[in-house]
Amino acid sequence: MGRPRTSLLDPERITTTALELLREQGEFSLPQVAARLGVRTGSIYHHVDNRAAVVELIRARVCAAIDADTLGSGPWDEAVTAWARSYRAAFAAHPYAVALLMTTPVRAPVVLEQYERAVRLLLGVGFAKAEVMTVITALENLVLGSALDLAAPETMWELPDDTTTPLLAEALAVAGEGAGPGARRADAAFDLALEAFVRHCRDRLHTAE
Repeated sequence: MGRPRTSLLDPERITTTALELLREQGEFSLPQVAARLGVRTGSIYHHVDNRAAVVELIRARVCAAIDADTLGSGPWDEAVTAWARSYRAAFAAHPYAVALLMTTPVRAPVVLEQYERAVRLLLGVGFAKAEVMTVITALENLVLGSALDLAAPETMWELPDDTTTPLLAEALAVAGEGAGPGARRADAAFDLALEAFVRHCRDRLHTAE
């Protein structure tokens, strides 16, 4: 048989397949990727060095949806807010990848460049070099936690009746008013936390001055 006109393997296909496995089972291995693509595991290594390289391809794919240009325009607090919202949306589309990407070192150049821009922005407005990464990490904790919250079940609290925990029942009823109670709750919580975070950072910056 002759060679297929279209290659079964390339970094894009490997990344897509690894993401599919992550979504389905929360993990992936190169043998699993190879099996799904119908090739030998050794063939994968003609396109990626190892599993860690695939993780970085996944990171680059997910983070490509983050609008890093927000970090270069407008007042710093508005820029950080816009970046956080874009960051959250990108990971909310792939919540199953959060645990993997947040527990492996960041190596993808395109993602490191986003961090470089964030550091440059914060240093430029007067944040101390020693606290810049603390600010960025705290923001990521907020963003990624909210991205996971968006993927949570529509109903997170299942009450046997309204009498056992009446105050909780009333609070949940009010929070669920309108369309999409799960998303509404997550969005409202994110807005509150992000606003408080940015305000706190603004106050710290003014105090330092």
